[in-house]
Amino acid sequence: MNILASSSPTPGRPKDMEKRAAILDAAMELFPSRGYDGVSVDAIAHMAGVSKLTVYSHFTDKEALFGAAVNECCAQLLPHRLFEPGPNLPIDEALFEIARAFMDLMMDERAIRLHRVMISQAGQNPRLTEVFFNAGPVTTLREMESFLRQAGAAGTLHVPDPALAAEHFLCLLKGVRHLRVLVGLCDVPTHVERDEHVHEVVRVFLRAFAPEAV
Repeated sequence: MNILASSSPTPGRPKDMEKRAAILDAAMELFPSRGYDGVSVDAIAHMAGVSKLTVYSHFTDKEALFGAAVNECCAQLLPHRLFEPGPNLPIDEALFEIARAFMDLMMDERAIRLHRVMISQAGQNPRLTEVFFNAGPVTTLREMESFLRQAGAAGTLHVPDPALAAEHFLCLLKGVRHLRVLVGLCDVPTHVERDEHVHEVVRVFLRAFAPEAV
């Protein structure tokens, strides 16, 4: 890694973070388009405009970089702030914002390609699919579970089992359409179609877990 000549460590931090971001951007571009086995650390370093040594100074190995790229892709399209809405935001609007962002993530071309890569790797490299699952789906499930626990504590929802309810919510959103898109049986839904689906899922979820349903 290049170190700035300044005696103070502070000026080096922004540049260091810029390099990390460039590496992740390159990884998010290459892994979905070429697959895990078709991407080398050299190729990622070249696209990011950094040395191979710089890549390894941020990520211990290719597997760790892959997991970080999956996590970053999720964080960009489904940011943490959505799971900690302001106290004055109605619960249906908060759920809609999460659901809409989740649908955009699921239908993002990079995410679709990554899912296909994982399906192809499932029988060959279970360790890699575990890295993908923990970096993406598990992280999202935990965020959703935390949101539902907060909503339960605030009294805006009644959710006896937040972890299970989080699974139900996200699976309702994916539905059969996501599988059809993955296997190439239909096109990615339009934004209008996504909104219609999200509104319906939120309505169903609220009927099941609204406080008055207790």
